[in-house]
Amino acid sequence: MAPTERVAERLEKPALDDRSYRVVQLPNRLEALLVHDPDTDKASASVNVNVGSFSDADDMPGMAHAVEHLLFMGTEKYPVENDYNQYLSANSGYSNAYTSSTETNYFFEVAASSSQRSDATTNGHVKSPLHGALDRFAQFFIAPLFLPSTLDRELKAVDSENKKNLQSDTWRLSQLKKSLSNSKHPYHHFSTGNLQTLKDEPLKRGVKIRDEFIQFHREQYSANRMKLVVLGREDLDELEAWVGELFTGVLNKDLPPNQWEGVQPYGQKELLTQVFAKPVMDSRLLDIYFPYQDEEELYESQPSRYLSHLIGHEGPGSVLSYIKAKGWANGLEAGAAPVCRGSAFFTISVRLTEDGLSHYDEVVKVIFQYISLIGETAPQQWIFDEVKGMTEVDFKFRQKSPATSFTSRLSSVMQKPLPRDRLLSGTSVLRKFDPQGITEALSYLRPDNYRLTLVSQTFPGDWDQKEKWYGTEYRVETIPSDFQAAVRTAAQTTSDTRIQELHLPHKNEFIPTNLVVDKKEVSEPAKAPRLIRNDEFVRTWWKKDDRFWVPKGNVYVTLRNPLAKATPQTAVMSNLYCELVKDALDEYSYDAEIAGLDYQLSSYSMGIDIDVGGYDDKMAVLLEKVLVSMRDLEVKPDRFKIVKERVLRGLRNWDFQQPYRQVGDFTRWLGSEKGWINEHYLAEVTPLTAQDIQTFYPQLLRQVHIEVLAHGNLRREDARRMTDLVESTLKPRVLPKSQWQIRRNLLLAPGSDFTYVRTLRDPANVNQCIEYYLYVGSLSDHILRAKLLLLAQMTEEIGFDQLRTKEQLGYIVFTGAKFAATIMGYRVIIQSERSAEYLETRVNAFLALFASKLERMSQEDFESHKKSLINKRLEKVKNLDQESERFWSHISGEYFSFVQNELDVANLKPLSRDDMLEFFNHYIHPTSPARAKLSVHMIAQSSPKVLAPKLEAKEQKEKLVDLLSKYLTSVGISADLEKLTNRFDQVDVGGGDQKAIVAAISAYLQEDAEVTPERVEAVVEQGGQLLGTVLPSLGIEVQVDEEDLPPAPKVKETTMIEDAFEFKASLGVSKGPRAVCDLREFEDAESKL
Repeated sequence: MAPTERVAERLEKPALDDRSYRVVQLPNRLEALLVHDPDTDKASASVNVNVGSFSDADDMPGMAHAVEHLLFMGTEKYPVENDYNQYLSANSGYSNAYTSSTETNYFFEVAASSSQRSDATTNGHVKSPLHGALDRFAQFFIAPLFLPSTLDRELKAVDSENKKNLQSDTWRLSQLKKSLSNSKHPYHHFSTGNLQTLKDEPLKRGVKIRDEFIQFHREQYSANRMKLVVLGREDLDELEAWVGELFTGVLNKDLPPNQWEGVQPYGQKELLTQVFAKPVMDSRLLDIYFPYQDEEELYESQPSRYLSHLIGHEGPGSVLSYIKAKGWANGLEAGAAPVCRGSAFFTISVRLTEDGLSHYDEVVKVIFQYISLIGETAPQQWIFDEVKGMTEVDFKFRQKSPATSFTSRLSSVMQKPLPRDRLLSGTSVLRKFDPQGITEALSYLRPDNYRLTLVSQTFPGDWDQKEKWYGTEYRVETIPSDFQAAVRTAAQTTSDTRIQELHLPHKNEFIPTNLVVDKKEVSEPAKAPRLIRNDEFVRTWWKKDDRFWVPKGNVYVTLRNPLAKATPQTAVMSNLYCELVKDALDEYSYDAEIAGLDYQLSSYSMGIDIDVGGYDDKMAVLLEKVLVSMRDLEVKPDRFKIVKERVLRGLRNWDFQQPYRQVGDFTRWLGSEKGWINEHYLAEVTPLTAQDIQTFYPQLLRQVHIEVLAHGNLRREDARRMTDLVESTLKPRVLPKSQWQIRRNLLLAPGSDFTYVRTLRDPANVNQCIEYYLYVGSLSDHILRAKLLLLAQMTEEIGFDQLRTKEQLGYIVFTGAKFAATIMGYRVIIQSERSAEYLETRVNAFLALFASKLERMSQEDFESHKKSLINKRLEKVKNLDQESERFWSHISGEYFSFVQNELDVANLKPLSRDDMLEFFNHYIHPTSPARAKLSVHMIAQSSPKVLAPKLEAKEQKEKLVDLLSKYLTSVGISADLEKLTNRFDQVDVGGGDQKAIVAAISAYLQEDAEVTPERVEAVVEQGGQLLGTVLPSLGIEVQVDEEDLPPAPKVKETTMIEDAFEFKASLGVSKGPRAVCDLREFEDAESKL
């Protein structure tokens, strides 16, 4: 066998990158990028396989995705189905994967340092957990088992994942675009798959589905299609040895790269058509899709970057500037995206206003006029150089990202035809100005080479078709000839006939010119910012960066004023004010944004937040402009109408999110002394006028307390100067401390058990959701906090394995700690088609099961969990933004516990298993008389609980028999309605007795229809799955066979919350947040003088 080949060792890398790299190719042609990072606290690896949903069989969509799921379920060397995830969890790690059109990407991270549990040694020293993780990981690609016992469960997981997305407009519109593409191109495929495509339909055809998945892996997975990235503390030679040892066994089948030649996603049939689509959420989008060239080989020049920079520009003279001034649009994006090798789209996407919807044809013409403007003159070197310069600066000062983000991204990048020494810079850096290439790229943006999609809930209103997989209503038609002619005219305009407001952008004054880093070596980075000003007006925190050494900074400003959220109305007005300021600043701030300097403006419970971050060179200029705009805002009626409508739509759309994204808001609201939910805000928007905001916002700014954090490449004088800028610009009065709002949470009494039920507003959502919350105690109780964190660590993998993998309750399963302003607790979130009441019993069963596991847990396993959690708590921040966010969270949380992670570790170390048993049995165990519980149930409108009162038992039985009759007929079996009805005479259909229903169907098939036993078995298996959907739609709660499930203990009866106000009024309140120490400890000598 040939030796491992070293392909590249000197990779082009950012200026501050202290890692070392090596690219190798194993004898089996598997290519790997090895990364030695001596300081990392997380090791990671990723394998990217050049096969995805485009390789699915036409009659079995979702196959690649299903194989991705199944590879986690055991291998010949490690046959226990959750061994891989157990190992990772015990070593501070986790894993995930995704399937795209031409790639399947697997990745994990794990503690980088050795632990006592490591099971192997090298040259006498203990190997890090990375080796064991790599060993298990490699087996996915060498000898997966595709265990029959896990097959059905994982296909249900795929189905649940698909159902989670059925009401998501992102998924619905993406699939509509695919379904309406050329059916001869795999872009047309349904990529996720579901039970119908992966099990029911194949079984009808006599397909042995497990064999199909094994064959897919055998035929499509090959070492030469795989790219591996491994990051660890080990030196490159050791990593190379490990990769050679563990991955050489992956079989090389010398498969060609996946590509689809001679066919494109859009042919002549698809071009010059317009698609009208009805979304779930109230949104208005205009998308123009141009079939475009594949730029994989053009990585040095990337001509689409030049075009997207100009078409997507938001400054004066741009498309957006013009159509926004007309009141037609709120936003515009443009850019190219690959489809697969040889195919791509250049997409222009416009967020329309109500008026813009009726003028969408005018918007299209404006866009084509701007395209003609670009083509009127030769490509401009200075424009390219501006973009190129920023790509070089961004790469030079690129900071580290989380381990899995790095490895997963790089393994995908490795599939591109890049020089191996440019893998890190890849397509991030522009290198060559190619005017001819730009001109050629522009030639794809022609008036005979596009398709339009218009998304709206109201226009045109006569959708006449439904997309197969997601049910999206749509209409497709040829673009009218007069519209086509108008677009051709627009594309041929000249400087004399073109809209005069359109022109190319000016030079960007925000491009940073001073990139000098004020670097001073320190023995150890400071753990907290210093308090350099602390008086009745202002608190200013400052930390000069001593860790990352980039010419960047972050400035956070809070204007504390309780008026911002005193009532739902003031909360809405504060939000509208912030949105109006941002709307007014769009053109100005866009130059800053593309020059790596951005700002955020938002309202929250304590006041108004202003965040400015990026290259520090011109940071003060942007901050001053934001402050002046806030102070001098003129609320123009036309812009107010547009912004108000946008805010109103956002509030209305909130109800159409997935249930698991909604449930937490209700839990927080029920646990907060003062707070509001979406419906409260929604009720306040409509009556508001422009004058209301014009009158209101000066009150927000008139009297405030200012809190500032300045962090990064900023000197003490810079922090003070920016603080002075806030004061001098706004000139507020002092907000006395006596008027500061105190945040408090409501306290559940020991032994209490409450349930709050909400019915989902989206009638088409089939999922229900539960958040099961157990109150533990005060955030300031560090010992309780440590116990809660350790419980979250210990239940993470077990909870996922039991509730999702084994019981298949739903795709969304989460267990862990929940922190509020002043209190903390333990929660379980599940989104599922099962009833909330059933989910509640399964959580009780899981907690009881865990109690028994904790009692039997070995000391070695217990210490392993502690070690894993300690590693997580001590994980280093990866970049400046992470450290800034950590500091600001401690400041805005008002505990100022900057070394909270160290406190956690100090309190974790002495914990014993007996300590945890006592904690668990008191606060968590379902039978504990002392625990305090609140459950929030989100109920689907199609749930049995909602439907049952609407249907009589007789009607339920008649509808079921009718549906069964249609099902039997569909599979070629004669259905005698009278005989079938007689079989159900003694069956409790309304009670959901699925066993009795299946027995009645079997008896009919065997005795009345005289079907063979083999056929009966097949029909009953498919029909049994159908019942799981049919019965709930008839208002029937399906009885689940719980013989093989952990038993649920008997618990006390819950109290239903009928009136949230009365419930909240009955509870006590917590203490407010208080600093963990005297803030004067953070002052330095100079600020005390």
